[in-house]
Order: sequence, then structure tokens, then C-alpha cells
Amino acid sequence: MGSPHWKRLCLLLLAGLTSSLLLYGHYYATVESPTSQKILASLLQPEPLVLAPPEPSHQASSRRWALGGSSKPFKLSTAELKEPKPSRKQPSTCLHSVMSRAKADPKFGEIFRFDTPVLMWDQHFTPETWDRLKTRHVPYGWQGLSHTVVGSTLQLLNTSANRRLFDRDGVPGGCVRCAVVGNGGILNGSRQGTAIDAHDLVFRLNGAIIKGFEEDVGTKISFYGFTVNTMKNSLIAYEEYGFTQIPQGKDLRYIFIPSDARDYIMLKSAIQDSPVPEGSDKGDEPHKYFGPEASAEKFKLLHPDFLQYLTTRFLRSELLDTRYGSLYMPSTGALMLLTALHTCDQVSAYGFITTNYEQFSDHYYEVEKKPLVFYANHDMMLEAALWRSLHRAGIITLYQR
Repeated sequence: MGSPHWKRLCLLLLAGLTSSLLLYGHYYATVESPTSQKILASLLQPEPLVLAPPEPSHQASSRRWALGGSSKPFKLSTAELKEPKPSRKQPSTCLHSVMSRAKADPKFGEIFRFDTPVLMWDQHFTPETWDRLKTRHVPYGWQGLSHTVVGSTLQLLNTSANRRLFDRDGVPGGCVRCAVVGNGGILNGSRQGTAIDAHDLVFRLNGAIIKGFEEDVGTKISFYGFTVNTMKNSLIAYEEYGFTQIPQGKDLRYIFIPSDARDYIMLKSAIQDSPVPEGSDKGDEPHKYFGPEASAEKFKLLHPDFLQYLTTRFLRSELLDTRYGSLYMPSTGALMLLTALHTCDQVSAYGFITTNYEQFSDHYYEVEKKPLVFYANHDMMLEAALWRSLHRAGIITLYQR
């Protein structure tokens, strides 16, 4: 992790960033959203999922999942979602899959679009795609990013392993069962480790501490999801709890969320096993994060179109309509859970926010109880309502206590 002086400097920078986000969150809670108390209360009552209000208004549509959304940067078109041509999916023989349950549901059947590309690889980098995505800011596009950086990174994602999250042939049985493990305090004392490890594939993210909590969170890990920013911040913020190294392993795969130029740059360096050549991570050595045996096959890159689709159709927050809208994106946990929902047959969610979140600490590995912190760049209340609705529809199994 570097010298003590470097650690102190990083912690000071992290504290400054946290203070800024908390101020934004406080402003949003007190000025931008005077109805936040009602929103929280509404989570305790059944809430209809409205797809297309006949007469959209700010109050009526602020907490609902709409098909499109009125904000220009988040407008979807059929043409955008028909790309790309190379197949990313293997046929499923599972009778009671996420796809079959979602399509049968009157609400979610209109929201899920399973033809949306989940991952991005070399064949996506065409002049047409560049011209289209360069008009949208990250993580939903490539606005402000270097053509050379993006192109040289994508050309390295050129194996069949980069085109799909997992090989269905390598999973026994007719249904691929996935567990997505968040870091919520609800898992402390849960004794869900055995149930989590019983799944075919297990997703973990950010400060995924396992040692000492095996009985509650299990030990199995198939995918680790992150942005470079959340990965590095986790290594700093949770070092005191024992998170000093992100998970490594021969069969472990990494899911990059391209939220900034540094994600593309770090990914390229990781594949080439070379120091980061530029940017805020210049000189950093990726092998200390991903291991010396890392190769292109170990890395997956979420498609910007997929991130936009998830945001506009599932988690289009009213935060987008505030002056701080550019800060907003779904949480890492939300993106991992929704990724699993678009690739796995059956999905269980552990350690995610529930209506009684105040009973638990922010994270399961904290010795002393700490309240969940709401930052302005995520909408945790909206995410909580979505998980509850998906659970009620039988599309996910949400662990609750």
C-alpha cells in the first residue's frame, strides 16, 4: 500500500471527497427533495411500478422506473440497442429462469431487454460506435476520452472469454445459480456462508472481506466487480478491517465498470502486465491487484450501452434532474446484481439494502455499528425499492432478516 506518509495523504484526500459528497447529499435531502421522508415511508407499503405515466410530472415520476426518461443524455433508441452483432449469449435450458420470470411479469416484462449487450469487446470499436458514444459522458459513453486509449484497450479484448461472462458448458445442471454478495451489515451474524457457496457462481465487489467472516459470507468467489476508483478507495478505507488485497485466484474473473478514463488505462496495463503509462494511476503496477498470471481472458468490461440501459430503465433517479446529476450512477452493488440478472438463470442477493437497514451497520465487517451513509452519487432508496419489487415478483431472492 505504500509509505505511511502516502497513506495519510490518501486518507486526507478521501476524507475531503467524502465531505464534499456528504454536503451534496445534505443539500439534496434538505433542498432538492423535501419529500424524502415520504419516499422512505413509501418503501414500507406496496408500490406500483409505473412504466409510462400519461402526463409526466416531477412529483408523479420522481421515484418510478420509466421506459425512457426525459433527460437528454439518457435517451434510448432502438438503433442503439441493436448493436452489436457478435453473439454474447449461450442458450439456456433452465425452465424457471430470470428471463422467463421477467417476461411473464406484467411490469418487469416491459422493462427488461435481454438483447442489450452486457459486455464490450474488440469488435464493438467501430467508427459508428465511436461517433455515437463520444457524445455521451462516462460511464454511459466516451465523451472526453481519448480515441487511442479506448481503441487500444478494446483491441486487447479479443478472445471468446471477453464476449460472455461465463461458459455455460462449464456449469453443471440446467440452471446457472448466482449469488451476488454486497457488503451490507445485514450479513454480520447471518450464517449465510454455506448458502452463498452453494451457488454455481458468486459475485463480490469493492471491500469484499472474507477472512474472519466465512460463516456469514462464505469463501467462494467467481467475479469481483469494481471501478478503479472504488477498488483503490476500498483498499484505503477498509485496510483497518483487513482488506489489504483485492481477491485473486486462478478461476477468478474481474468485471471492470468503465466509469472513467483510468478504468480503460488500468485494464490495458493489466492485460499487458505493464506499469500504468499515464493519468492519475501513472506508474502503478496492475499485477499487485490482479496477480502475475492475469491475462485478457480474466477481464470483462461492461458495455456503456448496458450501463445506460440499467440507469434509464431500472434506476433512473430524480438526482439526475438536480444540479448534481453528473455525479449520479447506480452503486457498484446495483450494477453487479443487475449484471447477474442479465446473464444468470437464478439470482440471490445477499448484503443489499432492505427496508430495515437501520438495524444493521453500514458494513458486515465493522466492529462497532456505523449507520449507512447516503452519498449524492447513489440513490440507495431507489435501489432498495427495486430489490424489493424484484423479490416480490420472484425474479430475485433477496436475503432479509
